Amino acid sequence: MSIPKNTICLWYDKDAEAAANFYAETFPESSVGAVQRAPGDFSSGKAGDVLTVNFTVIGIPCLGLNGGPAFSHNEAFSFQIATDDQAETDHYWNAIIRNGGRESACGWCKDRWGLNWQITPRALTEAMAAGGEEAKRAFSAMMGMRKIDVAAIEAARRG
Repeated sequence: MSIPKNTICLWYDKDAEAAANFYAETFPESSVGAVQRAPGDFSSGKAGDVLTVNFTVIGIPCLGLNGGPAFSHNEAFSFQIATDDQAETDHYWNAIIRNGGRESACGWCKDRWGLNWQITPRALTEAMAAGGEEAKRAFSAMMGMRKIDVAAIEAARRG
């Protein structure tokens, strides 16, 4: 087993394996690797329970740690997924929401395990990078959205 030099460790109450499987089924270049079981009892589990899960999300190595309910995810960490069009935006957004997730504002949503995702069409990123009035109009349009509407961002950009 090859261990990456740097891995993002994500704390889960007890469902790291289910989360890893969902990410692997939903996103390209994603997979589930080794699952380690606890060799003995610990504060939030017992011997044999899944302790950690190695997985990859769109090429980024992660470790899911079933650490119990002491800590939860918040908006200080999120995965930002760049999408090419509305269909891809809808695909990822709907996959997260339909699997017990929740919508938030400005292209953010939260999966059922509390991990935050930014489903960000490249059209929005490009509009913001254009600066000036184009960026202001696109930003204003985005502020009223939950899932990003690519056509509305493009229309706002054009004025």
